[in-house]
Amino acid sequence: MNYQDLVNEAFAASQNAYTPYSHFAVGACVLLKNGKTVHGCNIENAAYGSTMCAERNAIFASYCQGYRKDDIIALAIVANCSPLVSPCGACRQVLSELLDPHTPIILGCKEYYEVTNMEELLPRMFIGESL
Repeated sequence: MNYQDLVNEAFAASQNAYTPYSHFAVGACVLLKNGKTVHGCNIENAAYGSTMCAERNAIFASYCQGYRKDDIIALAIVANCSPLVSPCGACRQVLSELLDPHTPIILGCKEYYEVTNMEELLPRMFIGESL
């Protein structure tokens, strides 16, 4: 699967977003070494702190199915916005622990995408080895 296919999968995932407050649907898709993909989308809540972002839902779903960071090839995160969607601080912290720091993270919108990773998104990460 190429990055554009992964971006397309993430946009498909965004169709399931529950966004009655922001109306800002975000989709995510994890690509696993076995070729399987795991979708995630954002789910809002009237108690805003209870909202869950698309990328955390996709990563958490992957881990719930028994996969770990060594099984993950890439993660795409997309939204219909300009500039590109980017993970919030809470997501960056979670992803820094649950992804290899060099795992490609594809940030996409309808027109284009960029490839980055956690080392670029969160320099000087605080992870388990930091304790």
